Amino acid sequence: MSKPLAFIIEDDEDLSVIFAEALQAAHFDTEIIHAGDKAITRLAAVTPDLVVLDLHLPNVSGMGILKQIRATPRLARTKVIIATADPVMGDALRDQVDLALIKPISFGQLRDLASRVGLALPPASA
Repeated sequence: MSKPLAFIIEDDEDLSVIFAEALQAAHFDTEIIHAGDKAITRLAAVTPDLVVLDLHLPNVSGMGILKQIRATPRLARTKVIIATADPVMGDALRDQVDLALIKPISFGQLRDLASRVGLALPPASA
């Protein structure tokens, strides 16, 4: 059984690494994308199970990416977690996403929440 795939769409390199490590700890394969236009290109080619999405990205905003995900039937089952430092924006988008997290977001918080969205695999048997 293959692991679910998560895209981390985040322009902050340090945060994207922390997010990727947290999702890997929750048994996801991960791909980091640092720019909105590159995310649009990858989403046209690949169907991730989960997207962790920053709203403030270069070239194409996180809002633009979210609209594209929600308008694409192939991505209908893709879970979206937004990660933003703007609590007003996070609250405004709660009905369009599976989770809205306000930065700073800890490793453990993201790992545990990603597991709860029902996608992560259980740990392998010893």
